[in-house]
Amino acid sequence: MNTTAQQLVSDYGIEAETAELLVEYGFDREMFDSLRSRLAGGGVDPSRNIVTGRVEVPPSSALLRFPASGTDERERLAAIGDDAINAGQVAVVLLAGGMATRFGGGVKALAEVLPGIRFVDTKIRDLEVAGRNSATPVSMVLMTSFQSDPVLSEVAAGFSSEKVAIETAPQNVAMRVTAEGELFKRDDGSVSPYAPGHGDLGDAVRNSGFLGRFIASGGRYLFVTNVDNAAATLDPAMIGLHIDTGNAMTCEVVSADQGATGGAPYLVDGHLQILEAFRVPPAVADIQIPAVNTNSLVIDAERLTEPHNLTWFEVEKKVDELPVVQFERLVGELSAFVPTTMVVVERDGVEGRFQPVKDPAELERRRPDIKEILEHRGIL
Repeated sequence: MNTTAQQLVSDYGIEAETAELLVEYGFDREMFDSLRSRLAGGGVDPSRNIVTGRVEVPPSSALLRFPASGTDERERLAAIGDDAINAGQVAVVLLAGGMATRFGGGVKALAEVLPGIRFVDTKIRDLEVAGRNSATPVSMVLMTSFQSDPVLSEVAAGFSSEKVAIETAPQNVAMRVTAEGELFKRDDGSVSPYAPGHGDLGDAVRNSGFLGRFIASGGRYLFVTNVDNAAATLDPAMIGLHIDTGNAMTCEVVSADQGATGGAPYLVDGHLQILEAFRVPPAVADIQIPAVNTNSLVIDAERLTEPHNLTWFEVEKKVDELPVVQFERLVGELSAFVPTTMVVVERDGVEGRFQPVKDPAELERRRPDIKEILEHRGIL
């Protein structure tokens, strides 16, 4: 056990194995202690999560619409995107830190989305199709957690090919606390580590070394999406749209049904950005939003070379039926720091790009649509 791990054991009263895990996966004790200290004065305060400034629901005209398949504009954008992919300028980052707790355990990326086909398999096949004319393999990065990284590192090593180069980029780790900011411990004295959200994207690709290597080799754009959204494929036209608009970030959104909630585009002091529902001021929260976020985005790789001061949110959870607090960051908040395009994509049908799967019941409902989408795109 190294000196840093020994210090964590001494200072926090945790077991050596956990201390070593914290060191391996980038535990930031200074940030952790600062965050939990703000609970000591009065516990969880939801108002700390609410964004400040002038918040408005954007008009529909502020959102672009993804051109329909077969149109001249779609073909024009696809040509731009194909050139970028074939030149090795595009990589895919899959947010794959989750565990399949609702699917019987294991790593969610390895759960079957269709019989005999795992979530990660659909993503690998997608890149083989998108990069079929590329002279070099398309890079795919699995952003893992301390729980999923050991298994997904084996996938990366075993499934890389002449068309797809796969590697992992582990996100950070922290420990859950009580509502008063004390370290949460189970009855046996063990602590509860967790991965603090997909806002770790920048840290993960920098710390793994991928981002520097990618940019040095001529890489320019990252397509980021959830591993459990099989419909979010690497569409050259989406890359082309991102390049064509000239903004540093492009977020995919879908039209909101009446009463829909969740992350959505808002104007904050005139700047278009993604806000989660719990960040929206009460005065605006009841206004119908035009679209909801899909958590699929394209971002200029250069914009991740330096960290952004993303907000740490207080999130209440339960462990062993006991209340705990964890601090999380969200990748959509990058839109607060860079010029961002919001593009409305189809949710349903063969052009659909948003088929998220959170539990087995949802998977059963979505399987026919997912199968149709992947067959239409030549992935199955």
